Amino acid sequence: MDYGRMFHMDGRQAFVLGAGSGIGRESARALAAHGARVICADRDLPAATETAALIDDAAVPYELDALDRAAVAAAATEFPDVETLVFTAATNVRKRLLEYSVSEYDRVVSLNLGSSFDLIRAFGANMVRRQRGSIIGMSSIRHRVVEPGQGVYAATKAAVVQLLRTAAAEFGPSGVRANAIAPGVVDTALTQQIKNNPSWYQAYADKSALRRWAQPEEIAGAVVYLASDASRFVTGSVLYVDGGWTAVDGRFDPPGI
Repeated sequence: MDYGRMFHMDGRQAFVLGAGSGIGRESARALAAHGARVICADRDLPAATETAALIDDAAVPYELDALDRAAVAAAATEFPDVETLVFTAATNVRKRLLEYSVSEYDRVVSLNLGSSFDLIRAFGANMVRRQRGSIIGMSSIRHRVVEPGQGVYAATKAAVVQLLRTAAAEFGPSGVRANAIAPGVVDTALTQQIKNNPSWYQAYADKSALRRWAQPEEIAGAVVYLASDASRFVTGSVLYVDGGWTAVDGRFDPPGI
């Protein structure tokens, strides 16, 4: 192992779904900084183009609606040499179970879980054929801990973990790895509803050991690690990047200790 180059990805191609903003954008930038050629995919092409412009020659924008199964298959056909797949696209409807509509349930499940299934299969088939690759999906701390109003989102994020673990088991003999990242609370568009409520925002900040929210760029290091040779014996795992959220109970600080 050349430790000086263990994070280098020169000549490798990465496909980042959700690259138009947030964690996806920062992941694309970080991968490119370590030598990868990045396809910045997003349903919002202008946003994907903006991300690619931040990276310059090492990136190309690509319009892709993750809910379009045929389009996902076409993307995998167009980019058969992708060695790293990162998918971050997700949505959430924060409602208690008894208040959920069927259409809201379908919307959350279709994007968070259905698109993950399609992406893993489409790009994973190419990786298996080429005998190498790394699949990285965004789960969440909600796959492990939940609260009122997060049930359907949490269920999809737990399912994504199990899909990736299954991919690790099935693709592993072909040299393909699959792992999940479980961020805590991150300052992105998906959490705007919480940020709009100061007491809710502060409660989330206080829950983590670091007493603050994460910024999207603080998740990108985990993506680079799982994409690179630094993690070449890591598969079927969940990497928590949550500021200590899942490690600390956080409800009471005993006095006098």
